[in-house]
Amino acid sequence: MTPKPRISELHGALTEIRRDLHAHPEIGFEEHRTSDIVAAKLASWGIEVHRGLGGTGVVGVVHGRRSVGGNRAIGLRADMDALPMEEANDLSYRSQTPNRMHACGHDGHTTMLLGAAQYLAETRDFSGTVHLIFQPAEEGLAGAKEMLDDGLFERFPCDAIYGIHNSPDMPLGQVRALTGTALAAIDYFSVKLRGRSAHGAHPHQGVDTVAIAAQVIGVLNALPSRHVDALDSAIISIGQIHGGTSDIVIPEIVELRGSVRTLKPDVRDRVEMLFHRAVHATAEAQGGTAEISYRRAYPATINTATEVEQAAAAAAEIVGAAGVEREGHPLLAGEDFAFMLERVPGAYLLFGQRGPERGGTPVHNPAYDFNDDLLPIGASYLVAIAERELG
Repeated sequence: MTPKPRISELHGALTEIRRDLHAHPEIGFEEHRTSDIVAAKLASWGIEVHRGLGGTGVVGVVHGRRSVGGNRAIGLRADMDALPMEEANDLSYRSQTPNRMHACGHDGHTTMLLGAAQYLAETRDFSGTVHLIFQPAEEGLAGAKEMLDDGLFERFPCDAIYGIHNSPDMPLGQVRALTGTALAAIDYFSVKLRGRSAHGAHPHQGVDTVAIAAQVIGVLNALPSRHVDALDSAIISIGQIHGGTSDIVIPEIVELRGSVRTLKPDVRDRVEMLFHRAVHATAEAQGGTAEISYRRAYPATINTATEVEQAAAAAAEIVGAAGVEREGHPLLAGEDFAFMLERVPGAYLLFGQRGPERGGTPVHNPAYDFNDDLLPIGASYLVAIAERELG
């Protein structure tokens, strides 16, 4: 692996920034401290700073010093938000905020883009413009869409856009650059099952919503395997069950909440239709009713061919051609960078972070931590793609 020498020099400073962000996590649309730090760092390097897009979003603008071919612009994007969960790590820089944790590595993503920003501001060895997009609220709140609705690409036009995410499933030095669908569409649902409350000693006098909920869960778990082609992908996951206030009373209402993930638009449509039909039929068969709220959240993340080629070549400059994986299956995780890719061609790459001693704990786990050894690799890649696109 050969990070940019200057960025390797910045490794210690970047690690300090990353760990400070980790110790002070902020969830979606509350990233005020994080945004302040980002804006101050950018300004200190002489970068033009714009704030307030999507609430707490920040955009830095760097113009190249070359005079030839300077009309092209690209975007480099990093997400800034943490998750509403408690950290289990015993680290000197563990979260200082209860029920807040950088459990997905967005502290690392923000820091890598800051490292790239400092380098690009110092060298400006390109023609055209780089827009540094620091986005809030990726974790389920569609901060990318909020920035777009605030005129992101109208104010900062981009001919292409690039994003990056760490992957504990892949070793440090490995990069995945897939053409086409890279990540799944994600939808959220709430199902309120209504029955008739009854004493626990006389369930026959009521309509048991707990029993209905159990049957609905079984039907939904079986739905993808029996109604979607096995060569396609669909996952329905129940994440929450709420109901009841007493051990001896059958509740009037039980609520199920969860997510649906698919890779193809037609499968997405079919699963939504089947979901409504299955839930209503199951509830009604037991004498109950169902109220369904089904929200389409993030579309599939679809990389465009030309930009993936550019991104893969830039990554190969840093990790070597053997480290860039071009074939593989999409992941069923969701990502709101997809909204940006619906508007502008681009590529979203996964960078492995699993080392021999750290970096292998899955994201969204209370023991997760970003591997700081990835910082110079990711920052160097972001520089390389900017210089390649605008060279």
